[in-house]
Amino acid sequence: MIKNLIIFIKIYAEDKLALFFLLILLSLIVFVLIGPYFTLQNPYDLAQLSILDSLMPPLSKSFEDDLFYLGTDDQGRDLVSAIIYGLRISLFVGLLSVIIALFIGIVLGIISAYFGGIIDSIIMRIADMVLAMPSFLIALVLLSILGRGLENVIIALVMSQWATFARVIRSSALSEKEKDYFNSAKCLCLPQHRIIFGHLLPNCLPPIIVLSTMNLAFAITLEASLSFLGVGLPITEPSLGLIISNGYEYIIVGKYWMSLYPGFFLLITVISINIFSDRLRILLNPRLNI
Repeated sequence: MIKNLIIFIKIYAEDKLALFFLLILLSLIVFVLIGPYFTLQNPYDLAQLSILDSLMPPLSKSFEDDLFYLGTDDQGRDLVSAIIYGLRISLFVGLLSVIIALFIGIVLGIISAYFGGIIDSIIMRIADMVLAMPSFLIALVLLSILGRGLENVIIALVMSQWATFARVIRSSALSEKEKDYFNSAKCLCLPQHRIIFGHLLPNCLPPIIVLSTMNLAFAITLEASLSFLGVGLPITEPSLGLIISNGYEYIIVGKYWMSLYPGFFLLITVISINIFSDRLRILLNPRLNI
């Protein structure tokens, strides 16, 4: 553990760009956790909004003398407050969908690799059908059936991701089954649950951890795209994608800030997660961190 931490620090110390984005990612997490306690308003509590404050440019003052650093939208929402709440929901949806999809993928992938035969064939053919279709299309079709809503978006994201995890964990497990420690465990007649959870699964985790962080960025982007099109989260549970969508129609009349700033935070979040994922890949690969 300590050795991995030292390697992790060394990797970031040698790459200033990676260190910069790691600090941004940590700042965004802190921003999301404590930000709502310092915002001017809850942007989705109608009692706190004033139509007189709508469409104000950045650094404008409200009629109550509050400063809107990034301006307001057409409903008088402070964009700083809206971005904090929206980023909170985007990260929550992305993280929860990845955790659920990871759990399903690990269970099905391990079962497929360990038992093989007809079970392996059935699980992998279903995974192949899912992987044969674009993730965006799967999510779009499911949401058109289920309707908008936080739970439905999470279900759609899970269904579009689990097959990737199942494929990767199965591939890793099949590779581990060829090694001596696995054969020794089988020869000792250890219980199946001990072989799977004590020997097989722990050695399959490094690639799946990296894939999980990559899929987190993908899930956030996919959810933002769905919400931008109006089929994702409702206005009562807005994410960054929905905030960008709300401001899109005002760009042509010069109200750029309504989409620009939420889009910037979405971009910087996804880039930070992807760079963190890449450095995590180096850390968990012995051949790369020697």
